[in-house]
Amino acid sequence: MRSARAGQTGVGWAPEPFVPAPYAEVQAQSSLLAASVSSAPDAAKKEKAIGLEQRGDAWFFEVEGREYRVAGLEKTVGTDALKIALRLRHGERFHLDQVDLCRDMERRRFVERAAEETGLTADLLKRDLGKLLLAVEQAQTELSKPQEQAGHVVTLTPEEREAALTWLREPNLIGRLRAAFHQAGIIGEESNTLVAYLAGVSRKLERPLAIIIQSASAAGKTTLMDAVLSFFPEEDRVKYSAMTGQSLYYLGETSLKHKILAVVEEAGAEKASYALKLLQSEGELTIASTGKDPATGKMVTQEYHVEGPVMIFLTTTAIDLDEELQNRCLTLAVDESAEQTGRIHRLQRERRTLAGLLAKVERQDVLKKLRNAQRLLQTVDVLNPYAPSLTFATARTRNRRDHEKYLTLIDAIALLHQHQRETRTLPNGQRFIEVTLDDIALANELAPEILGRSLDELPPQTRRLLGYIRELVKKKQAGPAPTFSRKELRDHCGWSLTQVRVHLERLVELECLAIRHGRLGSQFVYEVLFDTGTTEAVAHVGLIDTAKLRHDYKTNLTGFIPGVAGQNGHLTGGGGTPPPAENGTPALLKSSPDGLTQSRIRGQAVQLAS
Repeated sequence: MRSARAGQTGVGWAPEPFVPAPYAEVQAQSSLLAASVSSAPDAAKKEKAIGLEQRGDAWFFEVEGREYRVAGLEKTVGTDALKIALRLRHGERFHLDQVDLCRDMERRRFVERAAEETGLTADLLKRDLGKLLLAVEQAQTELSKPQEQAGHVVTLTPEEREAALTWLREPNLIGRLRAAFHQAGIIGEESNTLVAYLAGVSRKLERPLAIIIQSASAAGKTTLMDAVLSFFPEEDRVKYSAMTGQSLYYLGETSLKHKILAVVEEAGAEKASYALKLLQSEGELTIASTGKDPATGKMVTQEYHVEGPVMIFLTTTAIDLDEELQNRCLTLAVDESAEQTGRIHRLQRERRTLAGLLAKVERQDVLKKLRNAQRLLQTVDVLNPYAPSLTFATARTRNRRDHEKYLTLIDAIALLHQHQRETRTLPNGQRFIEVTLDDIALANELAPEILGRSLDELPPQTRRLLGYIRELVKKKQAGPAPTFSRKELRDHCGWSLTQVRVHLERLVELECLAIRHGRLGSQFVYEVLFDTGTTEAVAHVGLIDTAKLRHDYKTNLTGFIPGVAGQNGHLTGGGGTPPPAENGTPALLKSSPDGLTQSRIRGQAVQLAS
């Protein structure tokens, strides 16, 4: 009793002995405390990680069973607004409205209406909308960045690599290439196909060629483009049906480097014409644009850069092209003759036969081999020891660009034969192959037609109609002022009214023809203003004969015995680079009288290592 009373009054109180809690209970409490402490940052991280998820054309944002769908976000890129179509769904109840998240009044209206429709509290919806606003701003910033397209890397098997190398190394590569074109289903158009293919090869050079295929509608220009593109690997070509004015600037930085950019119709790339011209001339694109800084929210200047070089491939039915774009390209004209139409019809019928089905399988094998061969071509410099002796027309200022196209065509032919040539290396590590006379001979065979056409003031179809007019006038045996009607010309050439009218207007503008009648209710009659008896003027590009070039080159090499070491201790002659002269400048590579060097190698003895 005394101890109890003392415990109540505090007199004579003593502490009870300490009894520790069981170990298991202490361990459980510690684990619970640690979990509660660590769950806070995890929850914060989870809260921070919440963002928009794209599904198809819409974006979705989910918070504790509440689903927000955002549509039209792509349209807000580059603007200060965030006007979207926003739908809130909670269970079976939902609310849909168009709202600008940057406007407080519209956010309040959405919260009020959504609370009525879904039964959720306004405070909860305000918090959700704040999180959604941050997520939408972040997604908008990501969309404004140029998307770098990951390159698709194709690894060849040892068997595929060996087959492609064998095909590249065997002799008569151009002849086998022409045969492969026929096996791939191309009928006729041998020169056009070969030129377009070599232009595709030039994508590996510093300044590639560009191609425009010009023809009437349904003549087969797109078919020719698709056939040529099928010879190149999928990862090396980019094809569009149309392009907007700013689309090229926002491609990935290296998305077009050493690739083929094909646009089905030049009209579809009309808005991007300026960018295409810059890309072809400068080899790169750079644009400064305003955008929102994701950190500060302020508008800042952002720079977008697209690297080249890139080979540009276009088709068109237009007669009058952008002159600045056209003089940067090689213009190819599709064969529109009745004979070519007959050959195409035979091929179309043959594809429906048993032989056509078997040829389809063979065609896939040919295309696979050609694509693998292109994958084995490497970017390497091309040295042309014959360049100082080459000639070209100089009458027009545009010959300056055409001459560069001619030299690039030679380089492309040499690049295609790189696995048949010795790859040499300069002391600085720069690798190169050499041009041969056979390369120049093939370029001289192709250049007069394609480059001569670019010098012609008449488009190919107009020039062809002029030939029909000559035939018609001779057939009529007209007097000193020969005339013909539009209907007579249409009956003679078989062209449509639209084609004939457009090209006749061009000939009238160039004063090749004059309209004698054509008022309302009367017949259109044209008078020929040129002498139909004279031969048609053909533009000449003034190329040197390869036989003379071979003779001049051998003359310059007199005194050098093939296989004998020169002053630098390396083998000379035998078709290789001439040995250095006494002043250390290789023969045929000396400075010209006007002071322009004819090679990047000058003023030093160069040792060429295999």
